[in-house]
Amino acid sequence: MILRAAFSILCFVLGFCSLGYGKLAPDYIHPCNATTSECLIKATQDAIPEFVKGIPNLNVPSLDPFVIEKLAIPLNGLKVTFYKGKVSGFRKCIVDNVISELEKRHFVLEFHCNLTIKGQYDAIGRILLFPINGEGDAKVKLTNLRMKVDINTKYVKDKQGIDYFAIKNYKYSFDYGDRVQFDLQNLFKESKELSETVLKFLNDNWKTVAEEFGKPIVDYAVDLAIRTIEKFFDKVPYDELIYVPLPK
Repeated sequence: MILRAAFSILCFVLGFCSLGYGKLAPDYIHPCNATTSECLIKATQDAIPEFVKGIPNLNVPSLDPFVIEKLAIPLNGLKVTFYKGKVSGFRKCIVDNVISELEKRHFVLEFHCNLTIKGQYDAIGRILLFPINGEGDAKVKLTNLRMKVDINTKYVKDKQGIDYFAIKNYKYSFDYGDRVQFDLQNLFKESKELSETVLKFLNDNWKTVAEEFGKPIVDYAVDLAIRTIEKFFDKVPYDELIYVPLPK
Protein backbone atom coordinates (compact mmCIF):
# COMPACT_ATOMS: atom_id res chain seq x y z
CA MET A 1 0.00 0.00 0.00
CA ILE A 2 2.81 2.38 0.88
CA LEU A 3 4.58 1.67 -2.40
CA ARG A 4 1.33 2.14 -4.32
CA ALA A 5 0.66 5.44 -2.55
CA ALA A 6 4.19 6.62 -3.20
CA PHE A 7 3.85 5.69 -6.88
CA SER A 8 0.55 7.61 -7.10
CA ILE A 9 2.12 10.70 -5.54
CA LEU A 10 5.08 10.46 -7.95
CA CYS A 11 2.73 10.22 -10.93
CA PHE A 12 0.78 13.25 -9.67
CA VAL A 13 3.96 15.31 -9.22
CA LEU A 14 5.30 14.35 -12.64
CA GLY A 15 1.92 15.10 -14.19
CA PHE A 16 1.80 18.49 -12.49
CA CYS A 17 5.31 19.31 -13.65
CA SER A 18 4.57 18.33 -17.22
CA LEU A 19 1.48 20.54 -17.20
CA GLY A 20 3.33 23.45 -15.62
CA TYR A 21 6.54 23.24 -17.63
CA GLY A 22 5.65 21.29 -20.76
CA LYS A 23 6.11 22.85 -24.19
CA LEU A 24 3.31 25.28 -24.97
CA ALA A 25 4.27 26.49 -28.44
CA PRO A 26 2.58 24.49 -31.25
CA ASP A 27 4.80 22.29 -33.43
CA TYR A 28 4.54 24.71 -36.36
CA ILE A 29 6.49 27.32 -34.39
CA HIS A 30 10.11 26.89 -35.52
CA PRO A 31 12.36 29.07 -33.32
CA CYS A 32 15.40 30.67 -34.93
CA ASN A 33 18.92 30.33 -33.50
CA ALA A 34 19.77 33.84 -34.69
CA THR A 35 17.91 37.02 -35.58
CA THR A 36 18.72 36.88 -39.30
CA SER A 37 15.97 38.04 -41.62
CA GLU A 38 16.27 34.83 -43.66
CA CYS A 39 15.43 32.59 -40.70
CA LEU A 40 12.76 34.91 -39.29
CA ILE A 41 10.99 35.21 -42.66
CA LYS A 42 10.89 31.42 -43.06
CA ALA A 43 9.77 30.82 -39.46
CA THR A 44 7.00 33.42 -39.77
CA GLN A 45 5.87 32.10 -43.14
CA ASP A 46 5.79 28.53 -41.77
CA ALA A 47 3.65 29.59 -38.80
CA ILE A 48 1.04 31.81 -40.50
CA PRO A 49 -1.22 29.17 -42.18
CA GLU A 50 -1.77 27.31 -38.88
CA PHE A 51 -1.54 30.21 -36.44
CA VAL A 52 -4.39 32.12 -38.10
CA LYS A 53 -6.71 29.16 -37.47
CA GLY A 54 -6.50 29.95 -33.76
CA ILE A 55 -5.18 27.93 -30.81
CA PRO A 56 -8.20 27.06 -28.64
CA ASN A 57 -6.19 25.50 -25.79
CA LEU A 58 -4.27 28.79 -25.41
CA ASN A 59 -7.39 30.95 -25.86
CA VAL A 60 -5.97 32.41 -29.08
CA PRO A 61 -8.85 33.18 -31.51
CA SER A 62 -9.00 32.62 -35.25
CA LEU A 63 -7.80 35.30 -37.66
CA ASP A 64 -8.90 33.49 -40.81
CA PRO A 65 -11.72 33.96 -40.96
CA PHE A 66 -12.49 36.57 -38.36
CA VAL A 67 -15.84 38.23 -37.86
CA ILE A 68 -16.71 41.93 -37.85
CA GLU A 69 -19.98 42.02 -35.94
CA LYS A 70 -20.60 45.71 -36.59
CA LEU A 71 -18.39 48.49 -37.92
CA ALA A 72 -19.50 52.02 -38.78
CA ILE A 73 -17.56 53.65 -41.62
CA PRO A 74 -18.15 57.41 -41.83
CA LEU A 75 -17.35 58.63 -45.33
CA ASN A 76 -17.52 62.07 -46.85
CA GLY A 77 -21.27 62.63 -47.08
CA LEU A 78 -22.09 58.96 -46.60
CA LYS A 79 -22.42 56.70 -43.56
CA VAL A 80 -21.90 52.99 -44.17
CA THR A 81 -22.38 50.37 -41.46
CA PHE A 82 -20.97 46.89 -41.98
CA TYR A 83 -22.64 43.93 -40.24
CA LYS A 84 -21.68 40.31 -39.66
CA GLY A 85 -18.70 40.56 -41.95
CA LYS A 86 -16.24 37.72 -42.44
CA VAL A 87 -12.67 38.52 -43.43
CA SER A 88 -10.63 35.74 -45.04
CA GLY A 89 -7.26 35.42 -46.74
CA PHE A 90 -4.68 35.90 -43.97
CA ARG A 91 -3.60 32.25 -44.14
CA LYS A 92 -2.14 32.92 -47.61
CA CYS A 93 -0.23 36.08 -46.70
CA ILE A 94 3.30 36.26 -48.09
CA VAL A 95 5.99 37.48 -45.70
CA ASP A 96 8.32 39.97 -47.41
CA ASN A 97 10.61 40.88 -44.52
CA VAL A 98 11.08 40.45 -40.77
CA ILE A 99 13.54 42.52 -38.75
CA SER A 100 14.29 41.71 -35.12
CA GLU A 101 16.28 44.04 -32.88
CA LEU A 102 16.07 42.27 -29.53
CA GLU A 103 18.27 44.78 -27.69
CA LYS A 104 16.08 47.64 -28.87
CA ARG A 105 12.94 45.54 -28.28
CA HIS A 106 11.85 46.40 -31.80
CA PHE A 107 10.38 44.25 -34.59
CA VAL A 108 9.30 45.01 -38.14
CA LEU A 109 7.02 42.75 -40.17
CA GLU A 110 6.28 43.35 -43.85
CA PHE A 111 3.83 41.23 -45.83
CA HIS A 112 1.22 41.27 -48.58
CA CYS A 113 -2.13 39.50 -48.90
CA ASN A 114 -5.28 39.11 -50.92
CA LEU A 115 -8.23 39.64 -48.58
CA THR A 116 -11.96 39.16 -49.07
CA ILE A 117 -14.62 40.72 -46.86
CA LYS A 118 -18.22 39.49 -47.07
CA GLY A 119 -21.20 40.60 -45.04
CA GLN A 120 -24.21 42.88 -44.89
CA TYR A 121 -24.29 46.66 -45.06
CA ASP A 122 -26.56 49.64 -44.90
CA ALA A 123 -25.75 53.09 -46.25
CA ILE A 124 -27.38 56.47 -46.06
CA GLY A 125 -26.15 59.82 -47.40
CA ARG A 126 -24.93 61.06 -50.74
CA ILE A 127 -22.32 60.22 -53.38
CA LEU A 128 -21.83 63.18 -55.71
CA LEU A 129 -25.37 64.17 -56.72
CA PHE A 130 -26.89 60.80 -55.85
CA PRO A 131 -28.82 60.41 -52.56
CA ILE A 132 -28.22 56.87 -51.25
CA ASN A 133 -30.42 54.82 -48.97
CA GLY A 134 -29.44 51.21 -49.51
CA GLU A 135 -28.87 47.93 -47.76
CA GLY A 136 -27.96 44.40 -48.76
CA ASP A 137 -25.06 42.05 -49.41
CA ALA A 138 -21.56 43.47 -49.46
CA LYS A 139 -18.28 42.10 -50.75
CA VAL A 140 -14.91 43.85 -50.88
CA LYS A 141 -11.82 42.25 -52.42
CA LEU A 142 -8.33 43.64 -51.83
CA THR A 143 -5.61 42.39 -54.16
CA ASN A 144 -2.02 42.57 -52.95
CA LEU A 145 -2.70 44.68 -49.88
CA ARG A 146 0.78 45.55 -48.61
CA MET A 147 1.48 46.23 -44.97
CA LYS A 148 4.38 47.14 -42.69
CA VAL A 149 3.95 46.77 -38.93
CA ASP A 150 6.44 48.26 -36.43
CA ILE A 151 6.15 46.71 -32.97
CA ASN A 152 7.88 47.83 -29.80
CA THR A 153 8.02 45.06 -27.22
CA LYS A 154 9.11 44.54 -23.65
CA TYR A 155 10.13 41.52 -21.62
CA VAL A 156 8.18 40.46 -18.56
CA LYS A 157 8.58 37.71 -15.96
CA ASP A 158 5.82 35.68 -14.38
CA LYS A 159 5.72 34.61 -10.71
CA GLN A 160 7.95 31.62 -11.50
CA GLY A 161 10.58 33.89 -13.10
CA ILE A 162 9.81 32.73 -16.66
CA ASP A 163 10.39 35.35 -19.36
CA TYR A 164 7.76 36.37 -21.92
CA PHE A 165 7.42 38.82 -24.78
CA ALA A 166 4.84 41.60 -24.38
CA ILE A 167 3.74 44.29 -26.84
CA LYS A 168 4.37 47.83 -25.68
CA ASN A 169 2.97 49.68 -28.70
CA TYR A 170 2.78 49.46 -32.47
CA LYS A 171 2.21 51.47 -35.62
CA TYR A 172 1.59 50.42 -39.18
CA SER A 173 1.47 51.66 -42.73
CA PHE A 174 -0.09 50.10 -45.81
CA ASP A 175 -1.13 50.57 -49.40
CA TYR A 176 -3.98 48.95 -51.27
CA GLY A 177 -1.75 47.25 -53.79
CA ASP A 178 -3.13 46.34 -57.19
CA ARG A 179 -6.87 46.70 -56.78
CA VAL A 180 -9.86 47.08 -54.47
CA GLN A 181 -13.13 45.80 -55.88
CA PHE A 182 -16.50 46.72 -54.38
CA ASP A 183 -19.73 44.79 -54.74
CA LEU A 184 -22.48 46.56 -52.77
CA GLN A 185 -25.88 45.28 -53.76
CA ASN A 186 -29.00 47.44 -53.75
CA LEU A 187 -27.37 50.84 -53.23
CA PHE A 188 -30.64 52.39 -54.39
CA LYS A 189 -33.67 50.46 -53.22
CA GLU A 190 -35.82 52.00 -55.93
CA SER A 191 -33.50 51.53 -58.91
CA LYS A 192 -31.30 48.62 -59.95
CA GLU A 193 -29.92 50.64 -62.89
CA LEU A 194 -28.87 53.55 -60.68
CA SER A 195 -27.32 51.10 -58.19
CA GLU A 196 -25.21 49.62 -60.97
CA THR A 197 -24.20 53.07 -62.20
CA VAL A 198 -22.96 54.20 -58.80
CA LEU A 199 -21.25 50.85 -58.14
CA LYS A 200 -19.37 51.24 -61.42
CA PHE A 201 -18.32 54.73 -60.33
CA LEU A 202 -17.00 53.31 -57.04
CA ASN A 203 -14.96 50.65 -58.83
CA ASP A 204 -13.68 53.01 -61.50
CA ASN A 205 -12.44 55.28 -58.71
CA TRP A 206 -11.46 52.49 -56.33
CA LYS A 207 -8.26 54.08 -55.08
CA THR A 208 -9.97 57.29 -53.94
CA VAL A 209 -12.91 55.39 -52.43
CA ALA A 210 -10.63 52.88 -50.69
CA GLU A 211 -8.71 55.64 -48.92
CA GLU A 212 -11.87 56.43 -46.97
CA PHE A 213 -13.80 53.17 -47.03
CA GLY A 214 -10.95 50.73 -46.43
CA LYS A 215 -8.93 52.26 -43.61
CA PRO A 216 -11.43 51.58 -40.78
CA ILE A 217 -11.55 47.93 -41.85
CA VAL A 218 -7.75 47.65 -41.99
CA ASP A 219 -7.49 49.42 -38.61
CA TYR A 220 -9.92 46.89 -37.17
CA ALA A 221 -8.03 43.94 -38.68
CA VAL A 222 -4.59 45.10 -37.51
CA ASP A 223 -5.83 45.82 -33.97
CA LEU A 224 -7.42 42.36 -33.80
CA ALA A 225 -4.21 40.72 -35.06
CA ILE A 226 -2.11 42.55 -32.47
CA ARG A 227 -4.51 41.58 -29.66
CA THR A 228 -4.35 37.97 -30.88
CA ILE A 229 -0.54 37.98 -30.87
CA GLU A 230 -0.62 39.45 -27.36
CA LYS A 231 -2.70 36.51 -26.14
CA PHE A 232 -0.17 34.15 -27.70
CA PHE A 233 2.76 35.97 -26.06
CA ASP A 234 0.96 35.85 -22.70
CA LYS A 235 0.90 32.05 -22.83
CA VAL A 236 4.11 30.98 -24.58
CA PRO A 237 7.51 31.68 -22.94
CA TYR A 238 10.24 33.63 -24.68
CA ASP A 239 12.59 30.63 -24.98
CA GLU A 240 9.98 28.68 -26.95
CA LEU A 241 9.78 31.44 -29.56
CA ILE A 242 13.44 32.17 -30.28
CA TYR A 243 16.67 30.39 -29.32
CA VAL A 244 18.63 33.58 -28.69
CA PRO A 245 19.53 34.62 -25.11
CA LEU A 246 17.38 37.32 -23.64
CA PRO A 247 19.15 40.70 -23.94
CA LYS A 248 20.44 42.15 -20.68
